[in-house]
Amino acid sequence: MAKIRGKNLFMEGLIAAGVRTIFGNPGTTELPLLDSLADYPQLQYYLALHEGVAVGMGDAYALATGKLGVVNLHVAPGLGNGLGMLVNAKEGHSPVLITAGQQDTRMRLRDPLLSGDLVAMAAPLTKWSAQIERAEEIPLMLHRAVKTALEPPRGPVFLSLPINVMEEETSAVPLPPPEGYTAGRPDAGAVDDAAERLLDAHNPVIVCGQGVFHAAAQGELVSISELLGAPVWNTVLPATVNFPTSHPHYQGELPGDYGRIRQALGPADALLMVGGEFFKEIFHAPGLPFADDTILIQIEESPQALARNFALHSGIVAGLRDALQALREALLFNASVDYHAAAQARGEKLVAHKADERKKQEQRLRKNWQRDPMATVRFMWELKEALPPDAVVVSEAITGNADLQRMVPIERAGDYYGSRGGGIGQGLPGALGFQLAHPDRPVVAVSGDGSSLYSIQALWTAAHHEIPVLFVILNNSTYRILKINMDRYRSEFGVGGERGYPHMDLTGPEVNYVKVAQGLGVPARRITKPEQVGPAVRRALKSGGPQLLDIVVDGTWPPRR
Repeated sequence: MAKIRGKNLFMEGLIAAGVRTIFGNPGTTELPLLDSLADYPQLQYYLALHEGVAVGMGDAYALATGKLGVVNLHVAPGLGNGLGMLVNAKEGHSPVLITAGQQDTRMRLRDPLLSGDLVAMAAPLTKWSAQIERAEEIPLMLHRAVKTALEPPRGPVFLSLPINVMEEETSAVPLPPPEGYTAGRPDAGAVDDAAERLLDAHNPVIVCGQGVFHAAAQGELVSISELLGAPVWNTVLPATVNFPTSHPHYQGELPGDYGRIRQALGPADALLMVGGEFFKEIFHAPGLPFADDTILIQIEESPQALARNFALHSGIVAGLRDALQALREALLFNASVDYHAAAQARGEKLVAHKADERKKQEQRLRKNWQRDPMATVRFMWELKEALPPDAVVVSEAITGNADLQRMVPIERAGDYYGSRGGGIGQGLPGALGFQLAHPDRPVVAVSGDGSSLYSIQALWTAAHHEIPVLFVILNNSTYRILKINMDRYRSEFGVGGERGYPHMDLTGPEVNYVKVAQGLGVPARRITKPEQVGPAVRRALKSGGPQLLDIVVDGTWPPRR
């Protein structure tokens, strides 16, 4: 039987698994794979100048496409540089295969340069972490990695690739891609029980997570919310479109502590939780995030998330779309005329509340219309007016994200991608991955200035590979989110505020984003007036290449009234 080198077997295994894109920042131990690329023109390699940028791109690409993202890193320091972004892939449940070359295993007892226990380094942030020890193991281990990354709950996996194993010969052949239906049908009794509990409630509330996006179940969730007359909340840091933001039932993003979550949910007597990890906290608050007598119902695609933090009254493990369809049918079949009337009344209150919220936002916009430097809310209005209908908005705007979501309509899956996991710097590289996932749609990345500096090297990759992303930097020369959280911390722990906000201003010197972008090959322009925003956005999107706009916005804290 013909022999094949490990590196070729690995590449052919990727192709068999449907992979066509690799993101990487290579080193010496990755040279076997790079040298093999010429033999596999169907594989496109995107070069990043920092490992975190490569992981951020792969994470975003996998999240948007639902396909396996592949990222190629270099031994212990390279993997270490990528771990920060790997946190986001883990929290966002992105099916990413991270690989790192490893030193020749024949030197492992001699502590070779740059070596380390790569498997142990990656293990806390991945679903599965392993090292390939012999070339003949490549087909099965790659098969297992792909299967593990893609099955619910999706998430990153890691393979360590020793350089000598990549050059070892074997007669093994690639395995076909893993096939199968992993999301089961919902149990009829469980669906009926959930429907009965929801129909008994007078104030049902829905909280949704990213699983709704993964299952393409937004339409089913909208239908159920309308049947129940129930408000809908996103979990903290929603990374995808799980519910259309302009819908009257949509309430926004839940806060990050149990006390404020409980306040937001109000008098909910039944809580339907769908496709998420409930509930993420930033600050500690005593008690539960809901009333003691609230009925809890949860639907997930895997048992790991079900009843993880709270005992449930009703739980369903099944494909989310099928489960929501079945729940809708059960609600329709069992709901009385009186229930429909009560649900309609609740819905009408939500419509009125949404109209009131819009009015308040319009008043806030008018109040800040002439502010100089420009108010973020004014910028978001100008951006909304300039965006084409098919634009994809990628946001790491941090403190500006609430205004973005209030101003810019976010209706369909793929219209918006936000931060995942809370790790900083994902916006710029993520936008590149999202653009590659949506090649026929314009992509606009809106990033805070502080966030952008964690991964500013992504601009070079955009220029090098001609990826036509419009990068928008909201430049307020400060870590504004830290000032907000400093105020919260001092309030929580009774600490005086007379010391100001140390080390939270990006001044002395200020960063010149236009020169930085130009130095990395991306045309850039500084915008200081709101009336300049629309023309600049339209011109940049028509350019056909990457562009950067440095938008000067008001960074005053505490905010001016």
